[in-house]
Formats: sequence, structure tokens, C-alpha cells
Amino acid sequence: MWVKLKMCVCSVVWLTLLLLMAIVSTGVAAEDDTVGPIFVKEPPNRIDFSNTTGAIVECRARGSPAPDLIWVRADGTAVGDVPGLRQVLPNGNLVFPPFRAEDYRQEVHAQVYICLARNSVGSIHSKDVNVRAVVAQSYAVSIMEEYVLRGNAAILKCHIPSFVADYVGVMSWLIFEEGDKKEITSELLSDPNDGKYLVLPSGELHIRDVGPEDGYKSYQCRTRHRLTGETRLSATKGRLVITEPVGSKAPTFSTDAKSITFVREIHSGFGLLCQAQGFPVPLVRWYKFIEGSSRKQPVTLNDRVKQVSGTLIIKEALVEDSGKYLCVVNNSVGGESVETVLTVTAPLKTSIEPATQTVDFGRPALFTCRIEGNPIKTINWLKDGKDFNHHDAILRIDSVKKEDKGMYQCFIRNDQESAGASAELKLGGRFEPPQIRHSFTEQTLNPGPAVVLKCIASGNPTPELSWELDGKRLQNTERFQVGQYVTVDGNVVSHLNISSIHTNDGGLYKCIATSKVGSASHSARVNVYGLPFVRPMDKHSIVAGDTLIVHCPVAGYPIDSIVWERETRVLPINRKQKVFPNGTLVIENVERLSDEATYTCVAKNAQGYADRKTLEVKVMVLPKIIPFMFGDESAHLGEYAQATCTVIHGDLPISFEWTFNNHVISPRNPAYSITHSKRSSILAIDAVSANHAGNYTCTTGNRAGKVEYSTVLIVDVPPRWILEPTDKAFAQGSDAQVECKADGFPKPQVTWKRSEGDTPGDYKDLKPNNPNIKVVDGTLSIANIQKVNEGYYLCEAVNGIGSGLSAVILISVQAPPQFEIKQRNQTARRTEPAVLQCEARGEKPIGILWNMNNKRLDPKSDNRYTIREEILPGGVLSDLSIKRTERGDSALFTCVATNSFGSDDTSINMIIQEVPEAPYGLKVVDKSGRSVQLSWAAPYDGNSPIKKYLIEYKRSKGTWEKDIDRVLVPGSTTEAGVYSLHPATTYHLRIVAENELGTSEPSDTVTIITAEEAPSAPPSDLKVDPLDQHTLKVTWKPPPAQDWNGEIQGYYVGYKLASSDKVYVFETVDISKETGKEHHLQIVNLKTYTQYSVVVQAFNKIGPGPISEDVKVHTAEGVPSAPPHDSLCTTLTAQTIRVSWVSPPLASANGVIKSYKVIYGPSDTWYDEKTKDTKITSSSETILHGLKKYTNYSMEVLATTSGGDGVRSTPIHCQTEQDVPEAPTDVKALVMSTDSILVSWRAPTQPNGIVTHYTVYTQMQGAEPHSNKVAALQMSYSATDLKPARYDFWVTASTVIGEGQPSRTVSTSPNTKVPAKIASFDDSFTATYKEDVKLPCLAVGVPPPDITWKVKGAPLETSDRVRQLPEGSLFIAGVARDDAGDYTCTVENQFGTDTVTHKLTVHAPPFPPTVTLHSSSVSALSLRLRPVNATPTHGYTIHYKQEFGDWETVQVSNQATTYTLENLYCGSRYQVYVTAYNGIGTGEASDVLNARTRGSKPIVPRAADFMEVSSGSVTLHLKQWQDGGCPMTHFVVENKKKGAAEWNQISNSVKPGGNFVVLDLEPATWYLLRITAHNNAGFNVAEYEFATLTVTGGTVAPLPGSGISSITNAEIPVWLKAWLEPEVLVPILATIVVLIVGIVVICVTLARRHQPQRLRGQKDVYYDVVYNQSMMNPAGTLDKRRPSLRDELGYIAPPNRKLPPVPGSNYNTCDRIKRGTVISNSMRSPHSTWDPRRHQYEDLRSGGRRVRRGGSGDGYRPAGMEDEICPYATFHLLGFREEMDPTKAGLNFQTFPHGNGLPHAGTMGPPHHNSHNIHSRSGSQSMPRQNNRYARKNSQGGTSIYTPGPEYDDPANCAEEDQYRNRYSRPTYGRAGGPEYDDPASCAPEDDQYTGQYGTPYEHYGSRPSFAGSGRNLNASPEPPPPPPRNQNQTPNGDGNGSSFNDSKDSNEISEAECDQPRAIAVRAHNTKDGMSTEEMRKLIERNEATNSHQQFQSSGGLTTYDTVAV
Repeated sequence: MWVKLKMCVCSVVWLTLLLLMAIVSTGVAAEDDTVGPIFVKEPPNRIDFSNTTGAIVECRARGSPAPDLIWVRADGTAVGDVPGLRQVLPNGNLVFPPFRAEDYRQEVHAQVYICLARNSVGSIHSKDVNVRAVVAQSYAVSIMEEYVLRGNAAILKCHIPSFVADYVGVMSWLIFEEGDKKEITSELLSDPNDGKYLVLPSGELHIRDVGPEDGYKSYQCRTRHRLTGETRLSATKGRLVITEPVGSKAPTFSTDAKSITFVREIHSGFGLLCQAQGFPVPLVRWYKFIEGSSRKQPVTLNDRVKQVSGTLIIKEALVEDSGKYLCVVNNSVGGESVETVLTVTAPLKTSIEPATQTVDFGRPALFTCRIEGNPIKTINWLKDGKDFNHHDAILRIDSVKKEDKGMYQCFIRNDQESAGASAELKLGGRFEPPQIRHSFTEQTLNPGPAVVLKCIASGNPTPELSWELDGKRLQNTERFQVGQYVTVDGNVVSHLNISSIHTNDGGLYKCIATSKVGSASHSARVNVYGLPFVRPMDKHSIVAGDTLIVHCPVAGYPIDSIVWERETRVLPINRKQKVFPNGTLVIENVERLSDEATYTCVAKNAQGYADRKTLEVKVMVLPKIIPFMFGDESAHLGEYAQATCTVIHGDLPISFEWTFNNHVISPRNPAYSITHSKRSSILAIDAVSANHAGNYTCTTGNRAGKVEYSTVLIVDVPPRWILEPTDKAFAQGSDAQVECKADGFPKPQVTWKRSEGDTPGDYKDLKPNNPNIKVVDGTLSIANIQKVNEGYYLCEAVNGIGSGLSAVILISVQAPPQFEIKQRNQTARRTEPAVLQCEARGEKPIGILWNMNNKRLDPKSDNRYTIREEILPGGVLSDLSIKRTERGDSALFTCVATNSFGSDDTSINMIIQEVPEAPYGLKVVDKSGRSVQLSWAAPYDGNSPIKKYLIEYKRSKGTWEKDIDRVLVPGSTTEAGVYSLHPATTYHLRIVAENELGTSEPSDTVTIITAEEAPSAPPSDLKVDPLDQHTLKVTWKPPPAQDWNGEIQGYYVGYKLASSDKVYVFETVDISKETGKEHHLQIVNLKTYTQYSVVVQAFNKIGPGPISEDVKVHTAEGVPSAPPHDSLCTTLTAQTIRVSWVSPPLASANGVIKSYKVIYGPSDTWYDEKTKDTKITSSSETILHGLKKYTNYSMEVLATTSGGDGVRSTPIHCQTEQDVPEAPTDVKALVMSTDSILVSWRAPTQPNGIVTHYTVYTQMQGAEPHSNKVAALQMSYSATDLKPARYDFWVTASTVIGEGQPSRTVSTSPNTKVPAKIASFDDSFTATYKEDVKLPCLAVGVPPPDITWKVKGAPLETSDRVRQLPEGSLFIAGVARDDAGDYTCTVENQFGTDTVTHKLTVHAPPFPPTVTLHSSSVSALSLRLRPVNATPTHGYTIHYKQEFGDWETVQVSNQATTYTLENLYCGSRYQVYVTAYNGIGTGEASDVLNARTRGSKPIVPRAADFMEVSSGSVTLHLKQWQDGGCPMTHFVVENKKKGAAEWNQISNSVKPGGNFVVLDLEPATWYLLRITAHNNAGFNVAEYEFATLTVTGGTVAPLPGSGISSITNAEIPVWLKAWLEPEVLVPILATIVVLIVGIVVICVTLARRHQPQRLRGQKDVYYDVVYNQSMMNPAGTLDKRRPSLRDELGYIAPPNRKLPPVPGSNYNTCDRIKRGTVISNSMRSPHSTWDPRRHQYEDLRSGGRRVRRGGSGDGYRPAGMEDEICPYATFHLLGFREEMDPTKAGLNFQTFPHGNGLPHAGTMGPPHHNSHNIHSRSGSQSMPRQNNRYARKNSQGGTSIYTPGPEYDDPANCAEEDQYRNRYSRPTYGRAGGPEYDDPASCAPEDDQYTGQYGTPYEHYGSRPSFAGSGRNLNASPEPPPPPPRNQNQTPNGDGNGSSFNDSKDSNEISEAECDQPRAIAVRAHNTKDGMSTEEMRKLIERNEATNSHQQFQSSGGLTTYDTVAV
């Protein structure tokens, strides 16, 4: 049982130990895993920011655990958030947001911040972060005047306010001189122009050699704010005040400072100023003081350090440049100097080594702070962020304690910045210093009870606990018992038991835990109530200089006071003494004389009870040793040495002790002699040996303690052998070692060397890079020693004492035979001799044998082999010779060598080589246009690897000798390609193999033909030249012929805006096959003066080749399309006006504006170009000089480019200022009586302003003149009360400016005889048409004279309009043109006669000019203008419009005789008339001129030229279409199988030029192809019938049943077959029908002429709606929305459809006959064309004029009815094809003339059952449609007719621009009352809309054969063209000239494919096509449903009825 209990106890103990070990190891591991904080992103030293930008200060740190980041101020207080001003983010960033200036707070925005990172390991501080926020505030930079002596250097400074000086720097200086400006930037080198100016890096402007001219310059500096980026010029301009020296002047400085301090950054540039002036100009020298002395030396000048005048400029400054500089200035008068202290700062950097170290408790720790930078002012060490007052670079901790672990930082600082580094100290080992885990607290007790005090401590090792009371250790007594034990977890528990506590037991109790790694303690007072009690105190000794700290052991409670006394004096009595209330006495720096005494502690309570005890203090003095040494130099062997240890003060007795290397020297040691005295001890050595060298320490002691001093004895000992090396021999391959050891002091250095040769001598150091040879501590080691290591070696030992030691040894290597190369290959050419060698090295003798393929080789068996041996110094050489090699000699030869130490062998692989055999099996694997892929079989390589194959090839026509090309192929492959071939070429190819010995025979030849490829080179010589503003001419030459790769078929010319990133727009150009021919293309419709990029690429049938390099060219400059804007004029004087403007927008400049023209002239004659002047200027303003005074001027401004003058601006007007007027033009003085004279005058020619008054001067001879002012409107003055004397008279005019020049002087005198005189003057008068005119005739005379007038030389005939007024003036009321002329007034009495003549000019609107067509082109009409008479004309207005378009106007100068209307539509009709205007108004219009631009619709090509058919496609050669003079815009391509109903749209946007391929056709199938070609003149439609080829390329037979009968060709006679052809039969039948219809028409017409008032019948509703608008529809339009009308029309228009235009002037109408009514008829609608923008037709004006009809009463003739069929108008009937038979032209019908202006009786035609009493139109009926769009109705007579449709129908869903793009010119068919037009743009299928846009009934004119019907012009144009002459020679072959119409060759139609066709060019005409087949037409004729139905059919030539061309 006890055994089990013991085992259990042991188990518990072991488990406890294991648990403790685990706890300890866990704690160690945890400590090892922790990492102190380290900054990852440390904030910078300085953060400057603007209040408008804000700033973010980043701070990031890492560590384990992750550190916390907080921001503190420099004083350590934490930083928090300030709303809106400062924010501390969780990630450690310190944010300063932008703020307002008034929110600036210095404690936030001008503060030093520190980022603190801390975790459980410790804390670290960042460097100081100086944050400064700069509030944006206004500042001004100024430059002061600088005074300088001529010839000296001047320095101008840019004065920047101090509050921004840190942020604002000088960028450059501006120098102004006579209007010129030069800017110099801040560079260190002089200005390259003259070197006069230099901007120093600090911002000063250095000016050398100042002269008088510099005084006229001004200077400004440009600064930049580095935070805001703001730049500004100085507010003032500085100047130099140049002083001319007067006599000599000693150098003086501008400042009195004798020393200047500069601080600059490293690598910066700066200048040291030495600004001295003197005369003569002083010489400046710079010196630098040698550091630490007063000596100086001249500054060395180089590329980095330069001197400019007196300024020393240093670039890329170094720290070494720091120091004191002296500038010495001298001239012939005197000298001066100034010192400059320069400090070049380098960024501070620091690091701590080691960064982390782990130290055991009690061991020392050392940190070294590595510092860089300049200057360094302070070094500080921090422990966990707290300064512990250590300022050395090295931190040493002698004995590491627990509190020493943590983070250490070293900080260095200067005035600008700081830098720091951190390191971590970790505790090592498993020790843990003691730690108090539990303690007692202070307590107050009553005497008597027992007390227990408890302390618990832990530590490793386990600490011991002890107790103290007031500093005295407690021992176990009867009342005090101490007990302790160790718990399971290793804690030590200790109890202090006091059995019965007394008052005297009170005091300070302390428990102390102690172990070998440290101690810990805890203390607290135990107070016991009672009287004061002071425990006795032991004598206290203290060493002088220490601090005495004594606690007074007081018991009792409560205690009121505790004091210390000395000799009854209460302390303190001096500054060293301090007494604390708890009874502690402190005396600092204790001294024996003043502090050694007896001190008394007195304790009192409140009741006055006291107790006292004394303390005796004894002060002891330590010994002090004088430093000593053995001597100044080291000792040598055998010399005497002595050291004396002397104590100068200290308490006696003093003991001495000597130690050597920490070992005590015994006085009995014979090697030493020690002599002691009272205060000294001497250590002597009689003969110094090497063993005496070491550290000697003298230790002295007394009662105060011990003091020691150490010194070192150095003994020089020459080397001596400890182990001298000897010769050695080693087996090869072993590791050899040779020891060489020596002793001495200093310790000798042992080195090994090796002899270079085979004999001793010439020793060289061992190669250090040989890893097998090493020397360690004098031992030479050679690993794997070989023969090469054999030789003589030298070992040397040297320490500088004596000559040293050396020994030479021989190292031998014993080796068996050895071959350096174990195996090698050797080659030989077949049939040539060969020699095989093997050299064996080793100990001789050596025997050698040869084997061949492992068999002994015997030379005797084959005489081709010979063996020879040669003895060498290091071995044997054996040769095996073969006289003539054979293929069998390719074998393995082995050479075997043997000696007494072993054997070795080497193998030689003998290879007999020869050239390879020829490759075979050459075949083509693949080929293309430029490459061929070949494969072949590898031949025998001849024992030499095939290095390469040579593929040889040539063109089939070449030879292998001259034209061969080769391709190299690696020998490792048997398949390769030839990639340099030319497409479509025949080649021969073969291959040869090649090895080192040569090439094989060639293989068999293979012939190939390469495929074609696209061209491989771009066209050459690409040139692009601008032809005009919108056209570029592109020329190029073909690529080189060798790059065609086939036949070139054409070129793609691409162009785009050079600035655009879009793709090129390409146009296709066909070419001829000439190689050198130059091709060209004109690219049109380009933008003016725009850079285009043009490229060209050639193409063949494979595809396009590479694109050429782009050529960028501008189109020609155009004239500016916009005028200068913001024109402004300002009157300056009476004759000058300033005009200013702003350039036209860049987009409308259309070129480079070279100048501006200002056109100016008087406003009243502005219309007259002759009165205008032009001033040209290049600026944006000018001043006009020499203008007329007080004149209103008009001004226009235009910009000019190379292309010409641009658009003029809107005229602006300014009036010049007034001036004094000129003299009155003339003056008269007329005698009125004996005392009065009448003075009259004419106004000045140039009044130069508003005349305010006239001044009449009267002067009697010999007297002073006097003046009289007369009102401005009064032109005469009566001078009265005159004396009988002669008087002089003159007159002046005055304006507000002043009085003008005087008139001429007239003289007269009063007289009794007064002859008749006229005061008025001859004058010219201008009157406006129909205004009143008064011609003056003011007369004098006595008696009153008779006044008579003559008009144009004839006596005046008075009338109501022209009469003479009583005062004699002539009055003309309502002046007319005829009133212009001369008017003469004559006065007469008995004394005389006088006459005056006036010229009257009448201004009236001008007469209409004459306008004629001068010339025309495809896009322009040139007009000739001629005025009718000399009526003043200011200009013309040209009115023009396209047919069915809107009127447009253009203003033309009155000087113009011709004018060209440009940008017109090609092939279009235009109407033009001109009006003239002047200041009175606009005259009447000229006659309307009808003209037409050149060009026509596209011309249909022949099918054979146009189409190229294959089995699955058809190629369309679009170039075969002729454009008719108007450029083609696009094609619409449609097709369908023959017989199909629906057309298939292939494309509706095929571009012209090149070819277009219709794909996906079925072989051997008949198709119909419909092509619609568009140009600006219209469009044309062609249909082609063709059959695709068979799959094999064959043709197909014609379709069966294509004839009119089923009778075969064999059964029908030839003549009958010809008559039965539709081309013959149908016209004959149609002719018969038409003849009948014609007769009926004539009869009906005759009947209607006699019965004009016949009642209307069923058709009247239609005419009421369409024509009789004045009666039925006052709005004057056809209302198609009326439901009843829709029912009658049989068609409901879909919503939102637009209406077609009114038919154009292509019809033969009566407008030309009646054109006089077009303009002059007041009831005529002004809208002579239909306006497609209006919802309804408005070509008929509401209301009409009443017309007499055949005398039968009044009737209405609606307005717009002038377009009825005219008298004698010829029209055609359907079926009469004058093209087929010219003789049938006589069958045309002609209308009868009108009778006396009455309504005509109608036209000849078929009889109508219901005639119209107003108008009858037999030529405007449509054919019936199969879809019953026009429902059939029975007439009253039972004849089947078609319900009349509306005059116009609703257009379909095509785009608006498509609907009105054409002229809608087409013939009309059918009977009267039928619809004039059907749906013009319907996109419905053919069954609904016939085959064309307007259906089958509307046959078209144009390039295809067509019939012309009688056209009519429905209110289309005021002046339509006349009908053309009949062409009696037209042919039916569709040549495009078969139209009987005026100019339009075809009618208009839009196919279904065109409905959605977008077109940018406004096409004005379309061409229709037919939709009914021959069979349909034939059936229509046979049905005979309409007596006047018309039919069109084939004539001959294989064309179908509707011009379908069969291919």
C-alpha cells in the first residue's frame, strides 16, 4: 500500500513538472511569436497643403499582434477629431479636409504630430510630422530699384512677402526693352545669347557688366506657388539706376554683415553672392577655410563649381561643400571681404543593428545606431516611446532585466528634419524574474489581536520570500513567525504571523521575493493605535558623493508630525537636505565635513506626545587612483617593465591587490616584484617575456569600498615554430594536409605559396578561387590531390617583429597511368590517312596496348596499321597510323596503359566520313501562290550528320547555272517550304544534302505552277493634288510588274478625313494593263480646305493588294463661308473711324485667313460701288483715315484667304464727327433801296456738320465790320439803315464746333436805281417720284420786276400741277419722271434783267432690266443683265426657282452685267426673273426666263455590254451606263424568275462604277433583271431577260410557247409568221381601234361646240370637285377626305400619305400661249407650283373670275384654269407610234381655236355620254386596273366606262424626299374623267401597283422607246417651255430620242426597291417603267372596254412591249 501511495505521489509530481514545463514552453513560444510594431508607411517630416485642397497623412505599421495606431502631439497628448477640420481614420490616416479661411485654427493646422504604433511588445514613435496649412491669401511680389556703378554686376531680387516666402519661388525673369520682351528661366548656365543675364537658383537675377543701356530696361519676375500652382508677375517693374563713377572708389558691399549663413540641400544648385561694387571694377576671389583651422585655400573651379562675376555658383552640391567661405574683393583703391558659412544638408537616415536580438536575463545587450545625413545635432534613444536620456550612438545594457524587453528607437534631429529607427529586445532562455502575484494592503489596527500578512510570488527559478519592518529583516521570534510553501502551479506563498500586535509593532512592512535572475518586493504600512514610538536606528555609513536616504521607523497611530533635527536644528538647514512628511530624510552628494553628524528623528501626535531616536551618520571616502601605464611603447623580450598604482586620497587603511588577466598575482610569484606602501604599490618585471603580455589591474580598497584601474602590457615577440612543415607524398585522389604553425606577438600571419616551376623559387600566392585548396590556421589542405598539385610549396610566418619564419617543402603525388580524356570521337575522310593518339600520364614505366572493337589489334595482320610510342617527361605517347581509311575503319579503338600503380584506358570512336548520298522521294505536299511545301526521304549521311539541305529552284525558263535560287533547310528535317516564290509562275525544284564533307548529287526535279494571289505591293508614285476647294486629283502608277501576282483589274482609291479614325471610303477605278501608265481619279464633293488622307490599293481577281502609304493633302483653300462677327465701329475724329471685328469661326474660315478687307463708303451712296473704298489689314482692327466730315459711313468686313474674299459682314454704320464748315459757296449783294442791300448766299459745299447759323459781316469802307447772325434755314439777309457809301459783305457758316471760313467778299453801295436782280443761285434739285417740288426765284428791283419761267426752254404752261407762286417760285405738285429738266427764271425791270437756271432731277424706281441666258452647265446658269435706261439703280434682285420648287432670291450689284446661279440641280428646269431697286424702291419685274441646266437621266446600255452571265450569277458592268452628263448616284437592282409575280430586291444602294455581281441564281433558269439607275436629273429603268448557264457552262434553249400561236415554225409560212408576230399584229389592231376612236372624238367635239350649255351628266360631280372650286369648294383645294369622293374614286388613301407633285412642264400645255396672264392676272394663284409641304392642293386659288361663255350668260371660270388644252395644240393618241411609222405622224389630233376669248369647245376625241360644260379632257383617263381600283360603271348609254378618279391620288409610303424628287412628267391615257395620276409612290406588289410606281397605264419617255401622249400642265409654272418640234426621224431602237415632248425625255417612276432608298442628293426626276406584259396588253385591247384605250407594244428588234430587253 505504501508502495502504491509512493508511486501515486511520484506520478503527481511528474505530472506537475510536465505541466510546469508546458506552461513555461508555452510562454516562451508565445513570446517568440510576438513581433514588435514596425512602420510600413511612415509619415514624412513635413506636410504643407492649401486650405482649398486639404491633405491626408498616411501611417501604417505591422506587427504581431497587429499594432494600434494613434496620433499624438509632440507633448504626448492624444489627437482627436475636430469636425470639419481634422479626422483620425481607423486605418491610421490623419485627414485634414479642405476648409474655409475663417475656419483656420493654429492648434490644428500648424502643429507637430507623431504617429504612435503600439502592441503588447512595445511602442514606437514616428518621426515628427510638421503640418502646416496654408490659407490662400492675396500677395504681391515687388522689385525695388537697384543702384549700381557702371561696369559692375547687379543683382535684382524678387521681394516675396514673408507669409508666403516658403511656398513661392521665382520661375523666370522678364526683361523689357523698347517694346521687346525676353524671358530668362532659372538655369545655372548663362544666357546663350550674350551671357549677360543669369537667374540664380535662389531667384535673383544676376546682370553682368552693367552699362548705361541697362538703365532703360525694366525687369519683372514671374513666381509660382508650389501648393496652388498659381503663377503671377511682380506687381512692379524694377529698374537699374546706373551711376557713373566719379573718381576711384574702393569696393563696398551692399550690406554691413561680415558673415552670412546659408543652408542648402544636397544635390541642389545655388549661388553664393558677393555683391560688391567699386571703380575700377573690382576683382573677386573665393577661398575656403580648411576645416578645424584658420588656413584657407582658393576654391577649385570646375564644371560643377563656377564663378560668374562675384557670384560663386555650385551645382549638384555635396556635403563636402559645407564649410566657411571667404569672398575677397580688391581693386586698385582698396579691398574688402565677407565670410559665408555654407551648410549642405543631406537627408537624415538611421538604422539600428541588430534590428532584433534575444538576450538572456542578466546578460548584456548592445544596440548600435547607424546614422547618415548632415547636419546631425542630437541623438535620442526611446524605450517604448519614452525618452530615457541616452544620447550616444551605442546603447549598452549591462544586465538585461525583464523590464528591459520592448522596443528601442534611435532618433537623430537637426533644425529641418528628424529620422528614426527601431529595434526589438526580446528575453531569451526559460528564466523569469520574480513577480509579486498577491500582496497585503495598508491597514490600521488596535493593539492586541493577531495579524497575518500574506505575499504570493512567482518566478523561475522559484524565488525565496523574506520580510522586513522599516528596513530591518524580521526573524522568527515568539510573536513573529514566518511560514511559506510552494503551490502546484509554482507560486510561493509566504505568511507573516503576529500573535498579539502591540503599538510598537506598527511600521512599514515589506515582503521581498528574490531569485538569481532578479527580485520583486511589496510594502505597505500597518498602523497600530497608540502613542508615538521611534525604533532605535543603527549607525549608518555612506560613501562620500552618494545620496543619503533614511526612513524614520515610527510606530504608533495617529502621528501628527515627523521631523529630523541636527544639533537641535530642525532640518533642512541647507539646499542638499530634504525632509518628507512621512519621515524620510534625503541628503544629496554627501560630504564628510558637512554631513557626517548625529541626526534625531522626532515623532509627535496631536496631543503633544513625542518620541525621538538618534541616527549616527558616518561618511567614508573611497580611494582614488592616479592613471598609470607600463610605458609609452610596447615592451620587447627581456626588457624591464614597471607600473605604479598610487592613491591620492581615501580613508586609510588602504589595501592593494594586483591581477593579471583577472588572475590575482601572488606576492610570492618569482616572475613579479610587488612593493606596497601606505598609499602606493609598485609592480615590477625584471625580464619581460611573451607570457607577461596582458591586462594588469590594480585594485585598492578601504571601508568605503574598492576602486580598480587597469592597463595593458604589450610585449613584441618574433615568430617561432610550433610545427614546422616537411616534405610529404600523397596518393593521387586523397585529401592532403600539411600543418605549419608559429607563435609570437603580435600573432604571426601564416601564408602558403607555390613555386611556379619544377624547382624551388619564384613563389606565387595560391589561387583564392580554387575550392580544393584551402589554408586554415596555417594548415594547407588539398582536397582530391592530383598530379597538377605536385610541386614545391613555401610556408611563411610573419608578425612584423624580426624577419619572420619560412620553410620550403616538396609535395609529391603518386599516380597510376591516367588519360585525361576517357573517350573521344575522331573523324577522317574516306581514302585519306588517319592517326590515332593516346597519351598516358603517370609513374613510369608504362605499357600501352591497342584494341579495335574490343579485339587486340595486331599491325602485322594488316599492313595499313602502324604503332609508334614516345616517352614523355610525364608519361608515354602512343600513335596508331592508318595509311588509307576505308568505311570499315569506322570502329571503336581502345588504348590501354599499365604501370605498377594500376591501369587506365581511353576509347577513340573512329568515324570514317564521306559526302551524303542524294535525297530521294521528293514530292509536293502543298502549294500556294508564294510557297510550296516539299517532303523527301533522308539519304545516307556518310557518317557525318547532314547539316542542311539545299532546296534549289528556278523558273522554268531559267537555267540551273544562272537562275538558281536556294533555300537552306536544317539537316534534322525532311519537310520544308519554299516561301519566296512568285504567284502564277512555273518552277523547277530539286534538293541536295550537305554535311561537313560536301554536298550530295541533286535529287530528281519536280515541276510546279504556283497559284495566283492578290497584288503584293501597293501602287507607286501616289500623288494627290487639289484641283479646287472640293476636288482632289489622285494620280498613281501601277505596282511593279513582279508584284501583280496576276492581271490587275483595277484600283480602290480610299479617302477619309485625316483627323478621323473612321475607315476609308473607297472608289473603284478600272485600268488598262499597261505597266507604266499613270492612272488618276478625281475625288469630288469634299470639304473646303480640309486635310484628307488618301490611299490606293490594286486588285486582281483574287482580291486587293496592300494599301499604299497614305498621303495627306488639303483641299484648296476656299473663301470664308462666314463673315467676321462682332463688327464694331467707333468714331474717333471728324475724319477717322476705328473699325474692329472678331475673326470668323475656325470651322468656316475654309483656309488660312491672310488679311481682312474693310469696305467703307458714305451710306447715302452705298449702293454705288464706285463710291466705296477698301482697306486691307492683317489685324482685327484698323482706323479709317481721310473720311468726309460729318458723314454717315457704312462699313463691311470680310476675311480673305488664298481662295479669295469671303462673305461680307452685315454693314455697320458710324458718322464722323462735326467740324467747322467750309465757306459758303457763293454770295450776292443786291441793292434793294437807297439805304438797304439784300445779301444772299449758297450753303457750303461741305457743311461738315449741322449748320447752326450763318454770320453776315458788313463793313463800310474805313470802318470796323460788324456781324449779324442769321438762322441756318435763312439764306439771305437785308442790311438796312445804310449810309450812302460802299459796303463790303462776306458770310461764314458755323456748326457746334465753331465758325468756318469766310466766303468771298462782295461790294456794293445803296442806290436810288434798283435794277432787277435774282437773289437765288443756279442750283440742282433732286425730287423723289410723286413728291412736291418748289424751285426758288427770289428777286429784287424797283420798280418790282416781272418774273417769267421757262420749262426746258419753252414758256411755262400753268396747270393745276405746275404753277408760279406769288413770290416768284415755281411749284410742281406730284413730280413725275417727265418733269426732269432745266427750269429758267428771268426777272426784268427798266433798270436791268437777271436770269437763274435750275436743274431738276427726278428719282423713281428703276425700269425692269432685261435678262437673257448667257450660258449653262450641269450645275449653273449664267445670266446677262442689262438695264433698260439710265435710271439710277442700286442693285438687282434675281428671283429663281426650280420647277415645282420654291422661289429663291439673290442680290446682285448694280455694276454686274452677268451673274451665275450656281449649285443648281443637273438637268433641271428653272424659271428666272429680275427686279431692279434703288433708294426709291423696287421696280417692276422683268420677263420670266425659262432655262435648263445641262444633263439628262442615265442612258440604258446594251445588254451585251452590261451583263455577263454564268451558271450561278450574273455580273453587271455598271460603267456601261452613261450618266447623261449628271453624275450617277446609285443603282437599284431587282430580279425575279421569269413568270414570277414578285420582284426580289437585291440592293437599293449599289454605288456606281465597277462591277456588281448578283449571286445565288439557279443554273439553266430564265430570269428578269430590273435595274433602276439614278442621277441628279432623274432615274431610268431597264429590264433585261436572260438565262443562266448550265452547270457545265452551256446555254439553254428559248422558252417554248413564246410566240403568239402554238403553231410550230415548220407549220407556218414565213410571211404569215411575220404577220402574226406581236410586233406587227398588235399595232395593226390598235391602229384600227384608234381610228374608230378618233372619228368618235371628232364627232363629239363638233357636237359640243354647238351645245356648250348642255346639261351635265354623271361626270359632273368629278368636275365640280376638281375644277369648279369657286362654286363647290371656296377653299380652292380638292378635298380628298370627303367620304363620297373616296367611294367614287374606289380608293381609300391610307393615313399619313403625302401627295404627289403636280405634273411638270413636260406636258404640252397652253401656258406658253397664254403666259401673259400668268403674271399680270390679279386673280392668278401666286403659287404656280404645287407645294408638297401643304396638306392639300393649293394650286387653285379660292374664288374665280366671271367669264362669258358663248354669250349664254355668266359663268364661273375658276382660277387656275389656264392649263386647259390650248387651241391648235397637237396631242397624241395611244397606239399611234410615230416612231414605228413616220407616215403615221399625220394622225395626230389637233384642237380647235377658242372663239373670241370664250371658253373653248373642247378637244377632238371620242364621244362622251356625259359631257362637261366647262372643260372636257379626253386625254386624261387611266387604263383599267385588274385590282378594280377604279370600279367599272355603266353609263346612261350603257357603254362600259371607268369611274372617274381624282385629279391626283395619294402618294404611298415612300419617303418624302423620294416622292417629290421627280418632275412627275408622264403622258396621260384613257378617257376624260379618269384619274390624272394614280398612287405615285406606292410600294405595293406588282399586282396592286402594276409594275411601276404609277402603274402600267403611264408609259414613260426616255432612253427606251416610248409613246408620247398629249401632256398638260396643271398650273405648274408661270412660263412653261414651248412644245418641241416633232422628230420625224425617230427610230424604235430605244436610243433615247423618241420623245415628242419638250426637254424631259422620260416620265417618272419609283420602283419598290427605291421606296426605302436613302439619298443625300436631291434627285429631281425619276423614270417610270411599264408593268404590263404583251399578253396583258393584247387582252386589254381585245376586251375593248374603253373606246379610247391606248396600247403600247413592241415594234421590232426583239424588244418586248414594255421595253424588256431579252438576253
